[in-house]
Amino acid sequence: MELGIGIGWRPEIADEVESLSGIDWVEAVAENLCADHLPDSLVRLRERGVRVVPHGVALGLGGADRPDPVRLASLAARAELLGAPLVTEHIAFVRAGGPLTASPRLEAGHLLPVPRTWDALDVLCENVRIAQDSLPVPLALENIAALITWPDEELTEGQFLAELVERTGVRLLIDVANLHTNHVNLGQDPAKALDELPVEAIAYVHVAGGVERNGVWHDTHAHPVTAPVLQVLAELRSRVDPPGVLLERDDAFPPAAELAGELDAIRATLRRAAPPGDPRPCPGTGTDDSAGAGGGTGTCAPAAVPAGTRDRTAVAQTALLSALVAGTPAPEGFDHRRLRVQSRALAAKRADVVAKVAPELPEILGDGYRAAFLAYAGSRPMSGGYRRDALDFAEHVLIAGGPADPVARRRLTYWWQDRSGSRPPRRTTRLVRAARAALVGK
Repeated sequence: MELGIGIGWRPEIADEVESLSGIDWVEAVAENLCADHLPDSLVRLRERGVRVVPHGVALGLGGADRPDPVRLASLAARAELLGAPLVTEHIAFVRAGGPLTASPRLEAGHLLPVPRTWDALDVLCENVRIAQDSLPVPLALENIAALITWPDEELTEGQFLAELVERTGVRLLIDVANLHTNHVNLGQDPAKALDELPVEAIAYVHVAGGVERNGVWHDTHAHPVTAPVLQVLAELRSRVDPPGVLLERDDAFPPAAELAGELDAIRATLRRAAPPGDPRPCPGTGTDDSAGAGGGTGTCAPAAVPAGTRDRTAVAQTALLSALVAGTPAPEGFDHRRLRVQSRALAAKRADVVAKVAPELPEILGDGYRAAFLAYAGSRPMSGGYRRDALDFAEHVLIAGGPADPVARRRLTYWWQDRSGSRPPRRTTRLVRAARAALVGK
């Protein structure tokens, strides 16, 4: 199935997306959609014949645990609600700990790289097959951007992706901005990766902007697409005509005219890079329906993950994530400087997202919000979603005696209690309620 040229749909630019001409399809973050109700903007787009693809960010198929059935059911429900031709997720892990390691569950709040080892590949393939069996439409997986790399990797990115496709029949969502990011940060050659991966398995392509700071490329999705990223897109187009290409933007949204200009630049790059005669090497690839609802199981029969593989993967991922979000010692073989960069980036993202899901917190705390949150995040890993993180942060500030301004403290106390819900009060909860009673009495 041909998708054409698309753009990431976000509520902040819903009107702009609707006004753009030449948009064949859009992609929406699956976790941001209600399972039984679509935003009016997406309804109008679908009525115009614009396809909508749900893009998941929370499954963590590269993690040591088997996929959460509840999350899979939620993704499947959104695919059915949208009438989507496929669903997409990431080759990443997003949480660690739990029963496999007999340790507290840790949430990264971000996509973290999977080690390109045979162990990790075995786990990922089984997780992908579980997901394929649970979804009503084919699945495509995206390569991610990385600030860090695992020691003692056994496969290149292209080899890893080729093995994944061979074993599972899964489609690929190739992000050319992420290939560029990994070139700058990890020294990995995008052209080599493209030569090694099965381009005929590509469902569609992401293009996004970023920025370089102190020799590190940050895949921000909040800056214009750069010439080097478009060059990687041209490299890909010289090898295959992808069924779809999509512009991603997640923050610092520009006017519609600037988005249209970036889309025009993508179209021009695809035209210039097309080989003479514009041959299609593998007609019918991408989102063709011949593979069945679950997207196929590849040419190899499914094999069980060898004993102990998930346990080893769990221990390694938990050690890394704990170093990044809980301040534990860095696992052996990792670049300590890069781990610090990644750790700061995770904390900064937490601060930014919490400020969005709970905008009252920066309003109440003012200029002190960010410093207070980063200090909190440095030793308190996220164990639930961002809304839970916002409540835990507010509780932490109150227990510590802040904020200093009594009016702000009263507002924060009311805000926390109004949102904390009914649950058996813990010791900290009782302390906060005592603080509120004292404030009310003043």
